[in-house]
Amino acid sequence: MAKKEMKINKTVKKATRIVTAGSGRIYVSTTFNNTIVTITNEKGDAIAWSSAGNVGFKGTRKATPFAATQAVEETLKKARESGVSSLEVYIKGPGVGRDAALRAIRSSGISISMIADITPIPHNGPRQKKRRRV
Repeated sequence: MAKKEMKINKTVKKATRIVTAGSGRIYVSTTFNNTIVTITNEKGDAIAWSSAGNVGFKGTRKATPFAATQAVEETLKKARESGVSSLEVYIKGPGVGRDAALRAIRSSGISISMIADITPIPHNGPRQKKRRRV
């Protein structure tokens, strides 16, 4: 008889990053289908992240303002444990979660030093189609 080999998956949890200065950046990316929130330190290293799908919403409910609020609140909870006390806010995208995410950040009690909209805007776009001849 052959011996069965049992594989044991060992997951190593990374050490939580402590923010020394207490300041960081929060990037809120809202699309028509989801809201993704990432908190980084001043260098750009990710401290905490979450999304509407990660919080537990599925399908069209991910694209709601309530789902965006829940994603922001969960991310801020993780960031507080790392020692974040003030944030620079960068909002990107056309989704419905923009205003709700900003309201959730303001009501969290963490001080906001700056708010910026970094939605990419095309400055002419690709070449247009050839004109139709009839």
